[in-house]
Formats: sequence, structure tokens, C-alpha cells
Amino acid sequence: MKKNLSSNMEDYLEAISLASNEDGLARVTDIRDLLKVKTPSVTGALRVLAEGGYLKHEPYRGVTLTAKGRRTAEDVKKRHAILSRFLTDVLGVAPKTANIDACKMEHTVSKETLEKLHAFLHKQTKKHNG
Repeated sequence: MKKNLSSNMEDYLEAISLASNEDGLARVTDIRDLLKVKTPSVTGALRVLAEGGYLKHEPYRGVTLTAKGRRTAEDVKKRHAILSRFLTDVLGVAPKTANIDACKMEHTVSKETLEKLHAFLHKQTKKHNG
């Protein structure tokens, strides 16, 4: 049975992906700063994610996502992008607010709803581009 990650753990994977350099390495301090949390919170989350097979953490060197971690992080980023785009482009929500709301929604939106939003946005883009 697949164990679902908490929204908090998904946020960590997304942050690691965003903080990773060209070698795929993210520093704990960059993750901490992105998420605006304290270092012990980051190290605790990294331990949980490493045990789940989502990343490898080498103290004093950094964090790298495994294939499983990269897939999960990309999925979270995709959900975020679709929701953020819908909120700004369709509903006219201010980008900063849309980003905050998309962060909350990305963890709870159903696959069906996300697929429908994606299809809707795709149709809108086609209609707009002609």
C-alpha cells in the first residue's frame, strides 16, 4: 500500500527541488530559508524523507532527491503551477495571493479536478492563440 506524504513533507520535496543546484544538490540552509523554518525542522523532515526513500542526505554536504523524490517533487510543482495559473489567469487573483493559495490547495485537490483544470487551461490557451 502506498503511504501518502503529508502536505508538509511534500512542501519539503518541492523546496529541495527548487533549491537544488545544477548537480542536484540542495543545502539545508537554502531549504530552511525557502520554507521559513528552523534548521532542526529541516533535519527532522530530511530524516523522515530519507527513510521513505525520497532523498539522500549527507551531513555537511547536502541533500539530493532520489528518482522517487524527484517524481514526487515534480508532481507537486505541476499541481502548484496549474492551480496558480488558474487562479491568476482565469479568476484574476493577484499573483502573490494565487501563489499562497496554490500552496495550500496543491495538497488537497483531487486528481480529477486537477486534470479538468489542466484541460480547461489548455483549451483557453488554444482559443487565445488561435
